[in-house]
Amino acid sequence: MTVATKQHVKVADEAWIALALLHRENPGEIDFSVDEIVARAKKEAIHGELRPGVYVHVVQHCVANRAPNPGRYRMLFETSKKRRRLYRSGDSSDPARDGSKTMPEREDVPVKYHPLLDWYAAEFSSRKNASTKTDPLLALKGSGRKIWADEHADEYVRRLREGWE
Repeated sequence: MTVATKQHVKVADEAWIALALLHRENPGEIDFSVDEIVARAKKEAIHGELRPGVYVHVVQHCVANRAPNPGRYRMLFETSKKRRRLYRSGDSSDPARDGSKTMPEREDVPVKYHPLLDWYAAEFSSRKNASTKTDPLLALKGSGRKIWADEHADEYVRRLREGWE
C-alpha cells in the first residue's frame, strides 16, 4: 500500500507560486495587491489552509526592495504601496539581500508547479521591466527637445540671459 505524503512547501515559495499564478492568469496586469496575492495563495491551498506566514512574506520577507527583516529573499518586488510583482533580474534590491533566492528550487515545489518555474526563467525574469512604461517621470524623456529645435543650446541660453548684469 502506498501512502501519499504532503510535500512541505516553504512559505516563501507558496507566496511566489501564488503571485506567479496571478501573473500567468492575468498577463495584462503589471502588479497585484497584497490582498490579491494572499487570496490566490488561499485559493491554491497548497497546505490545505492558508498559513499565517504567507501574508508577512508577501509584505516583507520576500520583497527585494525592502530592508530584510529577517527574511532576505528577492522573490517579489514592491511596485508601489501594497502592490507587488515577481522580481526580475535587473530590479533594484536592498544590498543586504544580494545573492539571495529569487525563485523556488525545483525540488522544493510540487511537480505541477514546475511549468511556472520554466515560464519565469524563460520569459518573465528577463523581460524588460514593464512598469517603467507607466512611470510619469520616465515618460517625460525627450519631451523638451522641441524647445531648442530652432536654435542651438548655447544661443538659447544666451537669449535667456540677455539683460542680466
